[in-house]
Amino acid sequence: MRFRSIFNGTPDMPAPDSDDTFHGPVPEVYERFLVPLIFQPYADDLAMRVAAFAPHRVLEIAAGTGVLTRAMAVRLPTQSDIVATDLSPTMLQMAQARGTARPVAWRQADAMRLPFADGEFDVVVCQFGAMFFPDRACAFAEARRVLAPGGVFLFNTWDRIEDNDFPLVVTQALAEVFPDDPPTFMARIPHGYHDVAVIGGDLASGGFDDAPRIETLDKRSPADTPRVPAIAFCQGTPLRNEIQARAGASLAEATDAVAEVLAARFGRGAIDGRIQAHVVAVATDRDR
Repeated sequence: MRFRSIFNGTPDMPAPDSDDTFHGPVPEVYERFLVPLIFQPYADDLAMRVAAFAPHRVLEIAAGTGVLTRAMAVRLPTQSDIVATDLSPTMLQMAQARGTARPVAWRQADAMRLPFADGEFDVVVCQFGAMFFPDRACAFAEARRVLAPGGVFLFNTWDRIEDNDFPLVVTQALAEVFPDDPPTFMARIPHGYHDVAVIGGDLASGGFDDAPRIETLDKRSPADTPRVPAIAFCQGTPLRNEIQARAGASLAEATDAVAEVLAARFGRGAIDGRIQAHVVAVATDRDR
């Protein structure tokens, strides 16, 4: 399997020519390492929140490799239809290959231009995708458009990087590897959309009249060894592309350097770090 060479820090697969941000080996590493490291606990939380509404029809946007989709397939009532979408065909392929406990409708779709009718869903949900939307107000307006009156939009987004141990240390370690041009993807994108006032403003610009309910949740991120988060972040996210675009160290060398810094900070055996995210819920007007 490809994971063996990736885990050993010697990836041998070139990235294909594609505009797909999560391309090549990234979905595989993302699913194997990053999902259990940081995404699973928040997917379980978000699935329980969706299930509490007992919705008839749910739309998931930015489904990725399907961690939230799988959690919803287990927790939602059997009469709830789930439509899971993502812009990336390779991420969707991984999600479909991984499978779900019951049938799910998979569809490639752009969150900025959802191919669904007005008022088609009771709940729209998004797991850590809002940070990637090029125009968040536009994406939120699309979520609102496809929601039925009184429907709910639920999503989560990472808090600032200083409140998330592993990505902070990864970013600091890479700044030492590439001192002249540090890769800043983690701080800039995944952890760059944490201001709750900005989130509320974007939702209002997207047409949501009610103020959102925002809850900040901190959880733990356990890993068997320091190499797990090193591989997860350096090779299972678009940070991989920023590392490969820089001179001075290969992807394998950068991953090794990050693993060493993580080991010095957290220990060389099983390690554990803090993670923190905002969970956002906002409803549409029942009379619209």
